[in-house]
Amino acid sequence: MEAVESPEAGPEDIESLTVPESYRAAVLLKDEQHMFDGVRAANRNPAKSLHLADVPTPMPGPGEVLVAAMASSVNYNTVWSAIFEPVPTFAFLERYARTGGLAARHDQPYHVVGSDLSGIVLRTGPGVRRWRPGQRVVAHCLSVELEDPAGHDDSMLDPEQRIWGFETNFGGLAELALVKANQLMPKPPHLTWEEAAVSGLVNSTAYRQLVSRNGANMRQGDNVLIWGAASGLGSYATQYALAGGAFPICVVSSPRKAEICRQMGAEAIIDRSAEDYRFWSGEGGQDPREWRRFGQRVRDLTGGEDVDVVFEHPGRDTFGASVYVARRGGTIVTCASTTGYLHEFDNRYLWMHVKRIIGSHFANYHEAWRANRLIMRGRIHPSLSRTYPLEQVGLAAEVVHGNRHQGKVGVLCLADREGLGVDAPEFRSRHEAQINRFRERPGSMDAAG
Repeated sequence: MEAVESPEAGPEDIESLTVPESYRAAVLLKDEQHMFDGVRAANRNPAKSLHLADVPTPMPGPGEVLVAAMASSVNYNTVWSAIFEPVPTFAFLERYARTGGLAARHDQPYHVVGSDLSGIVLRTGPGVRRWRPGQRVVAHCLSVELEDPAGHDDSMLDPEQRIWGFETNFGGLAELALVKANQLMPKPPHLTWEEAAVSGLVNSTAYRQLVSRNGANMRQGDNVLIWGAASGLGSYATQYALAGGAFPICVVSSPRKAEICRQMGAEAIIDRSAEDYRFWSGEGGQDPREWRRFGQRVRDLTGGEDVDVVFEHPGRDTFGASVYVARRGGTIVTCASTTGYLHEFDNRYLWMHVKRIIGSHFANYHEAWRANRLIMRGRIHPSLSRTYPLEQVGLAAEVVHGNRHQGKVGVLCLADREGLGVDAPEFRSRHEAQINRFRERPGSMDAAG
């Protein structure tokens, strides 16, 4: 690791290093994909399905890059992979392999998961010109073929777009990772490896969902309701609202998470745990009285105004309320659905009030690059709260599955301790407080869980 990370190591030095025939990785096993059959998703334990194993090293083909992964992170898609919900991800790998060529390598009896990384370029395949060995990089998670014309206006519309480490193999929760060259972006030099690793997926997702013309196209002065505003995804949305001149209304689940939002600069905060909103009644339906109570609370915080944009990602638990509270002509922009995919809402509040629902899924390369550029300039900051070694990746995924975290949960891969990888210490010193505001205090997760 020292030879790879040394600032004095040039491209020739990195290229002279022998790439190992195998590497350690967090994997799921195909013959265990039915281990949780009959168990409710909430009761499935990802620590039982995620294993640390040695796997063969894939060498980069045309347009591909092999990266020494210094750090990575756990996203909800890692949890979904590890609990085989809603379907085992091996079906994705098999489908990808059937497209032929190098894609056939992705169908293995194991799945190396993980959709984030920070690291160092080790090898480049034929045709890669922008990147060279030794460069410090982060990766976003869009793997796209761009052979279909539909992808050339917006690559998220390409029928062959996939999420790396979820719908492809050789992901980032490992010592090495295989990516396409157009997944790479410069590592923000003022961040440590673990800080740099946590933003690729959620930062890009929040940018597209809230800022981009492909999402809500947020404007200055907009009231923006943000569910889970101190979560990995929501924390970036909160920062974008504040940086873009909007007024965020932050919904959180604990006093600690409310305090994080205040530290980010948010003023309007709703603690769901304290105010005890119950959008679903005991009979299994939704309670419009709770929508109205929630809507009145929002208006109390906005001076009597409804919200222009609802930033949705919990899904089933909150979607009915989200449609209700958006203003006439407002926008509900949605991704994920961490509490369930089958949404229910009263269509009268959508149709008769001319509201819009926009689906948003990750980001294209241009959006991801612009989102990363804001981190490099110190305008948006990582939301890392806790870091685990690769050996404890199952525990890290279990913490995320149980919502016993705030911000993002990082994982050290080749980096042997936290705090490494900073190349711009003076710039970092100007942003130290913002970088560290998500850091977990001893015992804080017990209170926030």
